[in-house]
Amino acid sequence: MKRFPTGFFATVLTLSVSLTAVPTETPIFHAAGINTGAARIILIGDKSFNAFVADGQKIFINVGALMDAKTPNEVIGVLAHESGHIAGGHLERGRQELAKAQIMSVAGMLVGAAGAVATGVSTRHNNGAVGTDSAGMAGIMLGPQELVRRSMLAYQRTEEQAADRAAVRFLDATHQSSKGLLTRLERFSNDALFQTAQIDPYLLTHPLPAERISNLQQLAKASSYYEAKDLPALQTRHDLMRAKLVGFLGDVGEIARRYPMRDTSLPARYARAISGYRFGRLQESLGQIDGLIAAEPNNAYFWELKGQVLLESGRPAEALAPLRKAATMAPSAVPMKVLYGHALVATDTPANTAEAIGILANATQRDQDSAEAFEYLSMDYHRKGDTPKAQLAAAQGLFVSGKYVEARTQASRAQAQFKEGSPGWLKADDILNYRPPPTSGIFD
Repeated sequence: MKRFPTGFFATVLTLSVSLTAVPTETPIFHAAGINTGAARIILIGDKSFNAFVADGQKIFINVGALMDAKTPNEVIGVLAHESGHIAGGHLERGRQELAKAQIMSVAGMLVGAAGAVATGVSTRHNNGAVGTDSAGMAGIMLGPQELVRRSMLAYQRTEEQAADRAAVRFLDATHQSSKGLLTRLERFSNDALFQTAQIDPYLLTHPLPAERISNLQQLAKASSYYEAKDLPALQTRHDLMRAKLVGFLGDVGEIARRYPMRDTSLPARYARAISGYRFGRLQESLGQIDGLIAAEPNNAYFWELKGQVLLESGRPAEALAPLRKAATMAPSAVPMKVLYGHALVATDTPANTAEAIGILANATQRDQDSAEAFEYLSMDYHRKGDTPKAQLAAAQGLFVSGKYVEARTQASRAQAQFKEGSPGWLKADDILNYRPPPTSGIFD
């Protein structure tokens, strides 16, 4: 998975909330009956258009899906579809289907083997001996497996259609249009026009795009909200989000192509300011950022960008004021708190060390999946001389990053210094006792 620049998620994750929320409610999730406290939207550093559900109520969405979507409604449609998978319990049912498929596969292979013996599938070798025909045997053995595979794929296609229908219901319930979902499917259809011409539709995990469009069009267009438009403020936020993604992830050519100099819009200026910083034009970038702040002095993300540029250019003391301002303006944006905490740690002064511990501890409580927050918190505790908490924070950061062996090493060291049964001891114990779930590898 691609590691994003520091503070990168701030705009995007806040956008993700805004797509399903106004301002603290989450209508799509509520319409789907999803626990908003447990649901998470997680970005993947892949520029292709894709989204999927995994691990309970986690929706994974490629950054390419956000970069490609021209309107917020297109992304809302995708999130509504994935919410349909969660609401329908498709993951659990899929596991049950997989378990049944494994049993069917083994049973089929045993029947195939018995059939081969009973019918005497054999061949005469050059020396006149008679033996089992391996090709014929393989054909008999693989037949049941192929039927099982097709059965599983048919099940997946049925669930995809169910999620599409659920998405329309959720969008109707929240007075939003299904047009964005159809727009995405139409683009998929155009992209897949030549790719699917020679593909067996029974070997696909999803229905063919044209089939999905046909199934959804009548249902979507019957809604009284089909012509509903995105709010202008949401469209502006969406455009700024796309500009941030392109600015951080695009190369010079892509940025110039998407946001040429003749484009004086705020998103274009935002992308070019990021590009200037990324490609070594520091003073030019800072000047452009100051221009953005002058245009929108209450935009927390412009202040965040200024602080990030100063911090990552080796000027942490100068970064503190803009980052403090950004974190104050957007108190729910945990990545901004982490970036501000990082700047405090980087100044390496006793007063800032104390403040950083408070900021970063709060950030880790609000987002326990922030590896960066745990990393900086560990550094801060180490400077303070609190070794057990430093080791525990290091263990938590490694655990979040999936480095379980290293996490257990740090957790063991930390636990040995905590009183048995204390909160720190129990947190370390959780890491020591965790074992990642095995993967089946059936369709790898």
